Amino acid sequence: MQKLIEGIHQFQEKNFRPLQGLFEQLSKEQNPETLFITCSDSRIDPSLITQTQPGELFILRNAGNIVPAHGAAGGGEIATIEFAVTALGVKDIIICGHSHCGAMKGLLEPELTKCCPSMTSWLSHAETTRRIVLDNYQYLDEDKLLTATVEENVLVQLEHLRTLPAVASRLVKGDLHVHGWVYKIETGEVFAYDPKSKQFVPIAKYQYLPEETEARHSTDAMI
Repeated sequence: MQKLIEGIHQFQEKNFRPLQGLFEQLSKEQNPETLFITCSDSRIDPSLITQTQPGELFILRNAGNIVPAHGAAGGGEIATIEFAVTALGVKDIIICGHSHCGAMKGLLEPELTKCCPSMTSWLSHAETTRRIVLDNYQYLDEDKLLTATVEENVLVQLEHLRTLPAVASRLVKGDLHVHGWVYKIETGEVFAYDPKSKQFVPIAKYQYLPEETEARHSTDAMI
């Protein structure tokens, strides 16, 4: 706690002052253009990765960057997404998985989450991911299998996202776009799902084509 308290003092004395005007404006309203859905993992910092300022990202975090499909029992995820899409009018939604994801490891090895029944229940929203991986990737070694699981889960959660009425309506309208990313912790690299090649590619090579967002493919592990 002492480290956190000292950090607050440093923020107030060194970081806040240069941005005071921005924070005063943000106190009146927020207009983020992007909803960033990622894992709760402490090693992921969306604002650091994207080099964004306060107010630019509307962030939703949970174990495994999961989006319950429409009609499924969930927590506040669907409400958060609905608010971002309907009330805030975000233009883009990114679902970002990451390397070495503990939630995805637990999905592959259920015995790891036996002590956490709520986590086991939560991971049921990624059952499609588990089935795809077990049916199609058993030839991969442990590390590559986990990577494939992380990638496939991003794609599965994108499909869930499209089932939400507020999202589906905006996608049909054409003023909302969705993206699948994977962040590699050890190198800082970000890979984006490219519907044209049906693979995750380095972000520098990513060319987003809105008309192809519905493309879906079980990928080979890229990261």
